[in-house]
Amino acid sequence: MKKVALILSGCGVYDGSEIHETTMAMLALSKNEIEYECFAPNIEQYHVINHLNGDVTDEKRNVLVESARIARGDIKDTKELNVVDFAGLLLPGGFGAAKNLSDYAFKSENFTVNEEIANIIRTFHSSKKPIAALCIAPVLIAKVLGAKVTIGNDKTTANIITSVGANHIDKEYHEVSVDEKNLIVTNPCYMLASNIYQVSLGADAAVAAMLGLMKK
Repeated sequence: MKKVALILSGCGVYDGSEIHETTMAMLALSKNEIEYECFAPNIEQYHVINHLNGDVTDEKRNVLVESARIARGDIKDTKELNVVDFAGLLLPGGFGAAKNLSDYAFKSENFTVNEEIANIIRTFHSSKKPIAALCIAPVLIAKVLGAKVTIGNDKTTANIITSVGANHIDKEYHEVSVDEKNLIVTNPCYMLASNIYQVSLGADAAVAAMLGLMKK
């Protein structure tokens, strides 16, 4: 059975992985009888957001520990991720991708990607294994690989993607951009979706396209 690695970035839309997107991606993989294993970097979150009122708190939290909430404790440090064990890579969205896996949320077009995460992306790419990214996570792929991606139709973000040498394609919440040359699949999810059902359609489409790119 094929297995996919999921990289999480915390727990919660404002400072970690978007829970709906992560869960719907897991469900889409399971429906297709694809195993998955969760990973997250063992680093401190950039900050912690009170999801009830949106305020920044004085708490300190760890990305791996917080990601374990979504993974029900079944998760490993990204340092333990061995690409040879997996047929593909999937990165859900949420501000954690833009705050913990990169500094996109703060530096805009001058952003950088966490080097450990960038190396994982490069290794999957060089191994010719497909990569799927949801919501804002495609900006990481754009920066590291310069591939064709979508985050929906937000012009500001699309222009930044273009500025780092990638190609942005406008898509709707249920559509995917497929870069067949680079084996990249992206979907806007909550960049455009207005409810969890629409997110599930995007996750389903992304996983289906990803499976289509996997070596038989």
